Amino acid sequence: MPANPTLSALLETGETLVTDGALATELEDRGCNLDDPLWSAKVLLEHPGLIRDVHRDYFAAGARIATTASYQATPQGFAARGMTEQEALDLVALSVRLADEARRDHLANQSEARPLFIAGSVGPYGAYLADGSEYRGDYALTPAEFRDFHRPRLEALVESGADALACETLPSFAEARALAELTRDLGVESWFSFSLRDAGHISDGTPLAAVAELLDGESHVAAVGVNCVPLALVAPALTALRGGTGKPLVAYPNSGETYDAGTKTWDAAPAATAPAALADGVPAWQALGARIIGGCCRTTPADISAVAGHVNS
Repeated sequence: MPANPTLSALLETGETLVTDGALATELEDRGCNLDDPLWSAKVLLEHPGLIRDVHRDYFAAGARIATTASYQATPQGFAARGMTEQEALDLVALSVRLADEARRDHLANQSEARPLFIAGSVGPYGAYLADGSEYRGDYALTPAEFRDFHRPRLEALVESGADALACETLPSFAEARALAELTRDLGVESWFSFSLRDAGHISDGTPLAAVAELLDGESHVAAVGVNCVPLALVAPALTALRGGTGKPLVAYPNSGETYDAGTKTWDAAPAATAPAALADGVPAWQALGARIIGGCCRTTPADISAVAGHVNS
């Protein structure tokens, strides 16, 4: 397989890359029970082939980026299953291999294939807690504790061949700063995307302008944006970010439903000001500078196909 250009090289040309949609939603539709602190990472243990199948379906739908099944895959989380750190990191590496197998399968059937990327998913500390705090950011670790928590997984993703890291659903400014330092030390391209309290603040209350300014000076950060947020918040959040950075922006919201972390259920009623569907927001988000666009929770390959249709039209 020919070597890819770097993610940032493509983004700097102004090209828009479609990323994938929800992994967990598709795994549940295929019979997986994800009511577990490991969430989709549980499937790395039980049915890894299903993860590869979902990646393949998203590539077929038009995604150019596959995010690995490592969002909640941490040594600390797997330790609760009696696994050693090395066994846990082997599963993190497996998440990259599964995405790469799907990429190779897809490219084998394409006569004029465009570059496809694997983004190693790095969920926040709150995802490991499995209590919804990635949407609140109400946890406090020292910078050293954040780095110690994240470093082993980041190293495993990079060593396993991820093209970039997706530091995603970040609710905490302090955690983002620690991850910026780690990814810089590893010399790996990354994007940073945040969960939101409202259109102008990430979940811990930090203004989006401050987040943008933090990451704007980090040359290894290829893009900055938001994910797993309601459709209605995407455009105002991108506008706020654009005020603090000239970097390409990222947008992969959820389906428009609202998640209740207490009941672990979704409210299907979208905000009145939201786009009617995920793909409907694409033209406005591109106009605001979004160059990585896809979906998060409750989105499907059909949604990503519609997004790709807008991007490629």
